[in-house]
Amino acid sequence: MEREKFGSRLGFILISAGCAIGIGNVWRFPYVAGNNGGGIFVLLYMLFLLMFGIPVLSMELAMGRASKSSIIRAYHELEQPGQKWHIHGYLGMIGNYILLFFYTTVSGWMLGYFIKYVTGDITKNTDSSQMFADVTANPWIMFVWMAVIVLIAVIVCSMGLQNGVEKITKYMMLILLGLIVVLAIHSLTLDGAGKGMQYFLVPDMDKIKEVGLGNIIIEAMRQAFFTLSVGMGSMMIFGSYIGKERALVGEGIQITLLDTFVAIMSGVIIFPACMSYNIPTDSGPSLIFVTLPKVFEHMSGGRFWGTMFFLFMTFAALSTVIAVLENIIACNMEAFGWNRKKAGVINLFIIIIMSIPCILGFNVLSGFTPLGAGTNVLDLEDFLVSSLILPIGSLVILLFCTTKHGWGYDNYMNEVNTGKGIGMPKIFKFYLKYILPLVILFIIIDGLI
Repeated sequence: MEREKFGSRLGFILISAGCAIGIGNVWRFPYVAGNNGGGIFVLLYMLFLLMFGIPVLSMELAMGRASKSSIIRAYHELEQPGQKWHIHGYLGMIGNYILLFFYTTVSGWMLGYFIKYVTGDITKNTDSSQMFADVTANPWIMFVWMAVIVLIAVIVCSMGLQNGVEKITKYMMLILLGLIVVLAIHSLTLDGAGKGMQYFLVPDMDKIKEVGLGNIIIEAMRQAFFTLSVGMGSMMIFGSYIGKERALVGEGIQITLLDTFVAIMSGVIIFPACMSYNIPTDSGPSLIFVTLPKVFEHMSGGRFWGTMFFLFMTFAALSTVIAVLENIIACNMEAFGWNRKKAGVINLFIIIIMSIPCILGFNVLSGFTPLGAGTNVLDLEDFLVSSLILPIGSLVILLFCTTKHGWGYDNYMNEVNTGKGIGMPKIFKFYLKYILPLVILFIIIDGLI
C-alpha cells in the first residue's frame, strides 16, 4: 500500500502545531509565567525551546520521514538487526492511548461549556464554581460530551489523511488562530490591559527574588520541554507523511513558533481581562471553568466572548485529539493490516470505554487519590504521560538518533538536513550527544522528585 502524504506544507505545519497546541498552552503557561517573574520566564522559555524542544522534535520528524512509519515500525525499520529499541515504540503507543483516556474528558468539558454559552445556559447570575462542581459530579453528562469528542475525531480520521485529517484540521486551526487574535485584541481594549500585560511580560524583580532564579530556570525548562508533545511518536507520524523537499529543523521551528504564539496570546487574553475585573488567576481547570466565566460575567457582551473563547478551546483540544488518534490509527493499520474505518471503529470503543475511569474519578471514584490527597484518576494519567512517558521517551529518541548503538548520528544528520531551509548545524554534535541527554535526565529526575 502506498504511503499517504499531506497535500500541502501548510497542512503539515498546522496539523503538527495542532498536536502541540493544547489546553496546557492556555491553563498552564500564562499562570506559570505570571508566577515566575513574567518576562524573564517567557524569555527563558523561548531560549529553552530552541535548545531542547526543537532538536528532539527534529529527531521525531526525521525518524518518521526516514522510515515512512509510525513509532513502532519506525524503530523496526531504522534499528540494526537484533536491537531492542522498538520496545520503546510500544511504550510510546501506550502513552498515546493514556493521553486520550483523560484528554477526551477535558476536551468534552470545552465542548460542553461552548454549548452552554451558545444556548444561554450560562447567565450573569450563574455561580461558576457551583456549575463546574455540578458538571464534574454528573458522570452522564461528562460521558456524553467525551463520547461526542471521540466520535468527531474518529469520523475525521476515518475520512483519510488528506480528505479528513488535513482538510478539517487545517480549517479548524486557521479559525483557532483567528479567534485567538480577536480575543486578544478585545482584552487589550479593557481598562486593566496595561496592568495585565505588565504582570505577564515585564520582568518582575521582586518575584524573581521571591521564587529564585534557579527555580524559574527549571520551570521554564520543564514548560519548554513538554509543550511540543515530543517523546511518544505523536510528531513522528506527521514526519512520515512528508517528502524530502524541506530540511526538518526549519519545519520544527515553524511548528514551535505557532505553539509559542498561542501560549503567549493566551496570556494576552487572560491577564488583562482578569486584572480589569480584579479577579485572581489560577492554573488548571479552575482557571478555564471557574475564573474565566466570572470574567465574562462582568464583561460587556460576556456571553459572546465566552462563546468565542470556548470555541477556541474546543478547537485547541480537538486538534490534539485528532492528531494523537491519527497516530494510533496509523499504527494499528501498520501492525494489523486494518483499513482506516476498521481501525477507527475499534478505537472508538476502546477510547470511550477506557476514558470512563477518568470521568468517574471526579464522582464515583473520588475517594481514589493515587498521588496523594486532592488527586484523582486524571492526575495519575497526566503524571504518567507528562512526567514519565514524554521525557523518558524523548531521552530514548535522542539516544537512538545520536549513538552508534542506535540509528546513528550520521544517519540522523543526513535525514534532518535533506531539503531546503534550516538544517541542524554540525557544530551541535557534542551538545546533542553529550549535553542534551544530561539535561533531559535532569528534567526527568526533577519531575519525579
